[in-house]
Amino acid sequence: MTREKLSLFDTTLRDGQQTHGVDFSLDDKQRIARALDELGLDYVEGGWPGANPTDSDFFDAAPTLSRATFTAFGMTKRAGRSAANDEVLSGVLNAGTPAVCLVGKSHEFHVTTALGITLDENRENIRDSFSHIVAQGREALFDAEHFFDGYKSNPDYALACLHDALDAGCRWVVLCDTNGGTLPEEIGRIVREVIASGVPGEKLGIHTHNDTETAVAGSLAAVEAGARQIQGTLNGLGERCGNANLVSIIPTLLLKEPFASQFDTGIPVEKLADLTRISRMLDDILNRVPNRHAAYVGASAFTHKAGLHASAILKDPTTYEHVVPEIVGNARVVPMSNQAGQSNLKKRLDEAGITVEKGDPRLGMILDEIKLREDQGFAYDSARGSFELVARHILGQLPTFFEVERYRVTVEKRRNAKGERITVSEAVVVVEIAGERIISAADSFFGESEADQGPVHALSAALRRDLGRYQDYIDDMKLVDFKVRITNGGTEAVTRVLIDSEDAHGRRWSTVGVSENIVDASFQALKDAVVWKLIRDGAPV
Repeated sequence: MTREKLSLFDTTLRDGQQTHGVDFSLDDKQRIARALDELGLDYVEGGWPGANPTDSDFFDAAPTLSRATFTAFGMTKRAGRSAANDEVLSGVLNAGTPAVCLVGKSHEFHVTTALGITLDENRENIRDSFSHIVAQGREALFDAEHFFDGYKSNPDYALACLHDALDAGCRWVVLCDTNGGTLPEEIGRIVREVIASGVPGEKLGIHTHNDTETAVAGSLAAVEAGARQIQGTLNGLGERCGNANLVSIIPTLLLKEPFASQFDTGIPVEKLADLTRISRMLDDILNRVPNRHAAYVGASAFTHKAGLHASAILKDPTTYEHVVPEIVGNARVVPMSNQAGQSNLKKRLDEAGITVEKGDPRLGMILDEIKLREDQGFAYDSARGSFELVARHILGQLPTFFEVERYRVTVEKRRNAKGERITVSEAVVVVEIAGERIISAADSFFGESEADQGPVHALSAALRRDLGRYQDYIDDMKLVDFKVRITNGGTEAVTRVLIDSEDAHGRRWSTVGVSENIVDASFQALKDAVVWKLIRDGAPV
C-alpha cells in the first residue's frame, strides 16, 4: 500500500524562540537548523527577518540545508497599502527564502478588535499578500491565527479566510490553535468540517499550543481527520505552555499505528537514533536540565524501578516498554533503590560491566548495603555512578586512584575590578597520588560562567584542576546539574546532594553524597563523579 506524504514543519527558531527566557544566538540558530535538516524535517522556519538583529543576521548568513525548505515568517500586509508597498512584508521577502509563511487573522473578533479593520479588509489583506508572494516565485503558507476559536464563533468567515489564501496560490493553509484551548476531539471534528468545505487535506496543516497539555494529541487528531502537515518545535518549546512537541510526534508517526503504515514523513526509522541527542543538544544550548520524564528521550523514559518490573524486563523487555529504547537513541535503566530486588541488581551490574553470577551471596550483600544507605538518606535510583562504586567496593573491585587529605572552602563578599560587589567562593583540595602530595586551588570562576559562584563549583574546579597523572582523563569533565534536598528536619538536618556530570563522549552520570554538612555532601558526590570517570576510561591505578 502506498503511504501518503505527511509534511513536518519546524518552528523552533521562531515560535520556540518566543519562550520566556529563550534567546538564541546566531550560532545557536545555525546549529539547530543543521540538526533539523539532518533529522529530515520538510520545513525549517528561521524567524522573522527584520524583527531583531539576530534574526536578520541569521537570514543574511542562511544555513545551507540539503533537505528542508528554509522558510521566513511574517504577517499579511497592513490595510491601506498594497502588498508591494508594505515595507514589513518586503523585508520578509527580501530574506530570499524559498518559502514564506505569513500569519493572518481568521477570527472576526481579532480582526475588528485587535486590528481595528473591517472583515472585508482583512480578507483583502490575505488575498493580496499571498498573490504577491506567489508572483515572486515563492512557496506560500498561511498560518490562520486563532482559527479554531474563530471557527466556533463564525465558521463562514474563518473558512472564507482559508479559501482566500488558497485561491491566491497558497501551498498550505495551517489551522492554528493559538490559545491552546481546543481539545483533540474538537480539533478532529473541525478539521473534517474544513475538508468538507472544499479545503484539500493535502494542503491543510495543524499548529497547536500546549495550554491544555494536549498539543501532541491534537496534532495527531488533525492528521487522523485529514490534515497533512504538522507544525511544532523541538522539546515542545514555545511561549506560555509551549507548542506541539516534534520530539514526541516524530517517533509516534514512525512507530505507532495507524500512522506508521499510512504515512510517509520522509524520515527513515534509522534517523530516530539521533532523536535523544538532538533533544539534549537543544537543552544544552539553552543551558537547561533535560526533562527526565520526557516521552521517548527522557532519562527516565525507560527506567524500571520496581523489582517486579525489572524481573519481567529481564525476561522480555516488551512487558513494560512500548518501544525499544535504542531505536530513539535512548537506553534502558534499572536503578537501585530500597524497592529493588536481585533482578534489578543483576541487571544494573551487567550494564556497568560488573559480572556477578546468579546466586552469588555478594548480590545480597550489595542489596543490603544499598538499602541501608538509602535509610541514611542516599538515593541510588537517581545516582547510577555512586551505585556502581558501592557495588565495586563490596566486590573488591574499587581502585584507589587518589586519597583526599583535606579540602577547604571559603566564601567572600568583595568588589571586582569594575567596583561591583560580588560573592566569590574559593576552594583548596589536597590529594595524595602514589605518594605525591598535590595541592590545587580554584575560585568559583575557574572554568565556569560568572553565574556559577557557589562553593560547590569552586570545589569542583579545584578537584578537577590538578589531579596529577590522571588529569588528562578528567579534562573533559563538567558539572551540569546540582540538586540539594533536606531529607529530615530539625537543626541536625541531613542533606542529600545529587550531581550530574558530563564528558566529551556525551556520557552523563549522576553521583550522590549525604551529610549534615552540605559542602561535605557535595564533595562526596564530586569525588564519586571523578572516580567513576577514571574507572570508565580505564585509568591505571
